[in-house]
Amino acid sequence: MKKIFEYFMTPISILGTGCTERITSYIKPMLFRKALIVSDKVLVETGLIDKLLALLDEEGIFYIIYKDVSPNPTVNQVNYGLKLLRDNGCDFLISFGGGSPHDCAKAIALLATNGGEIAHYEGLNKSQKRAAPLIAINTTAGTGSELTRFCVITDEERHVKMTINDWHVTPIIAVSDAELMTGMPPGLTAATGMDALTHAIEAYVSTNATPVTDCKAVKAVELIVGNLATAYCDGNDLRSREAMVYAEYLAGIAFNNASLGYVHALAHQLGGFYNLPHGLCNAILLPAVMEFNLPAAVTKYADLAHAADIDTQGLSAETSAKRFIAHIKGLNQELGLPAKLQELRGFKAEDIPKLAENALKDVCCLTNPRQGTQQDIEAIYRSIL
Repeated sequence: MKKIFEYFMTPISILGTGCTERITSYIKPMLFRKALIVSDKVLVETGLIDKLLALLDEEGIFYIIYKDVSPNPTVNQVNYGLKLLRDNGCDFLISFGGGSPHDCAKAIALLATNGGEIAHYEGLNKSQKRAAPLIAINTTAGTGSELTRFCVITDEERHVKMTINDWHVTPIIAVSDAELMTGMPPGLTAATGMDALTHAIEAYVSTNATPVTDCKAVKAVELIVGNLATAYCDGNDLRSREAMVYAEYLAGIAFNNASLGYVHALAHQLGGFYNLPHGLCNAILLPAVMEFNLPAAVTKYADLAHAADIDTQGLSAETSAKRFIAHIKGLNQELGLPAKLQELRGFKAEDIPKLAENALKDVCCLTNPRQGTQQDIEAIYRSIL
């Protein structure tokens, strides 16, 4: 059966060490007057955002800062940000940070032009209009949110992470500057790096994968496996930081078009229930989901073993694939990440049936290479208790 694929991409991307300095040369010709800057308290209070603010001040570009975005942005935070945008007459947004500020800004931008509640846009392409203009400046090498059509917002009442997959939320400019990432704490480096690795792996085995997404996913795996541990051990190593920037970017392109799978579907529930970091949840779940997917993804996992420079000479595809999964487990351990759900703050085994039920409703399930039942999903969770 003939299959048609679509390709989505942010219109402008600026990458490279020190590239933030060029941002106003893109903003000024667009004649924007006032920005809502969406960030978090740490980035504002530690001064990491000051370089951006100085650049805007120098060019006379006005702004208001919204710094109260949490690691898992919520419906209430989106609504408050929308009020700030409207009350202050902002005509564009700048998100500065990792995935949380980017996702919150995307949701604000979508509501600014489409109205209603963000829950109305959960699922695939529910909006009618392009979101308000958003420039996304990245400070972590993990989520890919600065360039994608995905947005994840926590519904506090239902304790569910809503996935909005809508090309209208794609930022107009993505900025990834390794200089902003030097000195990132080791734990954050590990979690965000494993998030990027999960994106690459899930995109590669997705039922929506194409040769275009495959080449980006494979290169991303190669770069992450080769550089994440160094970036984790030495936060100021610019070479490994820049390699992770390119890896995260490539993985973002891959999953933006091929979509994701069960790792993200299951991780979203852990984040929504217990307010846990997304990358951490992905890292714990990744090997378990790969083992579940193995019957449907043997050849592709074997490919990735080769990309990861694992010695597979003379081995069968299945053995090579299993070595790759073992390598992922070893990388988690090297990065000091937990291997069991019981190590996560607040996790309760009695929640597993509800977690599994919600996971099966997640849009990321649609492109997983092997489809499972409620019992299968529960078994994945239980395998890493």
